[in-house]
Amino acid sequence: MADAAPAPTTEGAPAGEFRGGFGGRGRGRGRGRGRGRGRGRGNKDGDKEWVPATKLGRLVKDMKIKSLEEIYLFSLPVKEFEIIDYFLGSTLKDEVLKIMPVQKQTTAGQRTRFKAIVALGDFHGHVGLGVKCSKEVATAIRGAIILGKLSIVPVRRGYWGNKLGAPHTIPCKVGKSWLTNT
Repeated sequence: MADAAPAPTTEGAPAGEFRGGFGGRGRGRGRGRGRGRGRGRGNKDGDKEWVPATKLGRLVKDMKIKSLEEIYLFSLPVKEFEIIDYFLGSTLKDEVLKIMPVQKQTTAGQRTRFKAIVALGDFHGHVGLGVKCSKEVATAIRGAIILGKLSIVPVRRGYWGNKLGAPHTIPCKVGKSWLTNT
């Protein structure tokens, strides 16, 4: 410890060399808000590993739950879209059904947002529908896909006409009705 340099003092030091206290005065960018954290390069979200936030998510990640049907059997709420990605993954297809502008009247004029409606399915009896409204079309579509994954339900399939091949349609009669107040 005898070789250690003596602690700096303020006596006889030129102005601006040692100011005391904790920490420095920044990195020399001057005053103002600075440049922020930068724009970044590429998508850094793509390689992030899923960290479950719910008990169901932890059970799925630990492979205690083997299939999506086990979740539906006990009517467990799915609150993380990564659970659906874990089971269905690349088999899940999405289709944007409609993108429509919606407007809200404000004191300063009209505020336009975009509503996206997306249908999802895996062609093996799982269907979901997502609706999301956002200021940008791409954000609305992304949000609708996530909400569609959270709303995926199993659909029982059957036959129509003859019983050849795999089940290909729903096994009940579907109709529509109009209600009137008379």
